[in-house]
Amino acid sequence: DTIFAAAPGLTGKTIHFLAWDVNALTLICLLLFMGAMGKSAQFLLHTWLPDAMEGPTPVSALIHAATMVTAGVFMVARLSPLFELAPAAQAFVMFIGATTAIFAATVGLVQNDIKRIVAYSTCSQLGYMFVAMGAGAYSVGMFHLFTHAFFKALLFLGSGSVIYAMHHEQDIRNMGGLKDRIPYTYFVMVIGTLALTGFPLTAGYFSKDAIIESAYASHNPFAYYGFMMTVIAAGLTSFYSWRLIFKTFHGEPHDKAHHQAAHESPIWMLIPIGILAAGSILAGYPFKELFTGHGIEEFFRDSLKMHPHIIEEMHHIPETVAYLPTVMMILGFAVAWLFYIRRPHIPVQLAREHQMLYQFLLNKWYFDELYEVIFVRPAKWLGRFLWKKGDGYLIDGFGPDGVSSGVLDVTRNVVRLQSGYLYHYAFAMLIGVAGLITWFMFGAGGQ
Repeated sequence: DTIFAAAPGLTGKTIHFLAWDVNALTLICLLLFMGAMGKSAQFLLHTWLPDAMEGPTPVSALIHAATMVTAGVFMVARLSPLFELAPAAQAFVMFIGATTAIFAATVGLVQNDIKRIVAYSTCSQLGYMFVAMGAGAYSVGMFHLFTHAFFKALLFLGSGSVIYAMHHEQDIRNMGGLKDRIPYTYFVMVIGTLALTGFPLTAGYFSKDAIIESAYASHNPFAYYGFMMTVIAAGLTSFYSWRLIFKTFHGEPHDKAHHQAAHESPIWMLIPIGILAAGSILAGYPFKELFTGHGIEEFFRDSLKMHPHIIEEMHHIPETVAYLPTVMMILGFAVAWLFYIRRPHIPVQLAREHQMLYQFLLNKWYFDELYEVIFVRPAKWLGRFLWKKGDGYLIDGFGPDGVSSGVLDVTRNVVRLQSGYLYHYAFAMLIGVAGLITWFMFGAGGQ
């Protein structure tokens, strides 16, 4: 409350930052969004999310679909009074959101690990949420955050059920024909996929389409870019989602032994995915008015500061724009069906013909390799240099190790004198006595 009350007083004020005078509110919002980018795995700070899929599937479902990664989106929505005063920061939010949506969707097209496909899908959907934030339609972004939790957690847990049935096999190329072996998992996964791709009357249909409409209606400098990217991403999402379903559950089994041994998961795994399947359908229409209609002000009250008239303008967009996401969804499904059911040789041929593009997408735009060269290797080199030269040679060499080795050298030489032979000690005493007498004779005589 203190921050929001003070924010309007900062409008037009600049702050000196890294030799530049920048708009104070823009800088504050950009730095806050930078944190959200890392938290919500946005473009450039996204590499950790797919790698985090190594964890157990329930953890992926709970943390990576419903709670942790969406915290960045929640923060931006909660700080809407600040972002509304910083249009330049809002433009950046939409640009990054739209770029993430399309980037993750293109990478998801060719991945083969069942959980990794769903992980890139999460990354892409988070981009959608930020597009809504950039458009100033914060409640719409929160609506997608809410519906996405159901169907994405369902897809993660459904994938876990498939992995369990296939004896810990995660590569969809080794699956196939599982719909007869695990029909319940197949049924709920199809519901989750319908919701994710925005099939009419599912939860995803209401929230995802509203985001695309908000991008079209917004006055953001990147509004058209955001709209186009989210529409194209909708088609790609449909393609890779149905690719996962077709390659996993349809066609001929690729691993006969595992296919024969595959069986439905225990009841304690089936009940949660059943509940989530219900949520994937029921979390849409009943909440539509609260998030995207006339109930927003009463429901959110002071927790969000919506962009003026954005909701009103969303309801007055051309019909062709409103139907475009659904058309893209059908198109994505049709292409996936053609590629993986009707003519499975086409994707293989395409991958062979466009080897560079296929490798580019398969290697996730080479971000891991790029970061290895830019950040990892220099950091390792610096660490090794400081360890060997700084810590080992300089600090230890002249510090503890230097002192201890000096003491050891002295004691080693002193120890040599202590031989244990009586005549050595007698000789030493004689030398000492001779020395003393000499000193007395010459020293005392001189005085």
